[in-house]
Amino acid sequence: MQTHAKRKSFGLVRLGKRSVVTLGAEVKRELRLVDGDVFELCVEDGRIILEPKKLIPADQQWFWTEEWQVGEREAQAEIQAGNLKHFNSMEEFLTDLGKEDED
Repeated sequence: MQTHAKRKSFGLVRLGKRSVVTLGAEVKRELRLVDGDVFELCVEDGRIILEPKKLIPADQQWFWTEEWQVGEREAQAEIQAGNLKHFNSMEEFLTDLGKEDED
């Protein structure tokens, strides 16, 4: 669980019928929340902590694995370093690809 050093009060909230807690518009704006967002609810030392979460569709979870993210960071570093090649055609690409096999 993530803890945040900065603490900002947005006033008091009331527990309503059906255990509903309403967050004010200021909180929504501050955290860029939209209707339907999902939260993880934790209790720590008698405090209620709501942490916004984003749900990832099952067929896209592979992208967010640590192994895949390591590759994404490596690829981004290569791009930023300018290690790119541009091709005008698929044939040009395949010819260049074959040259690497010869090395």
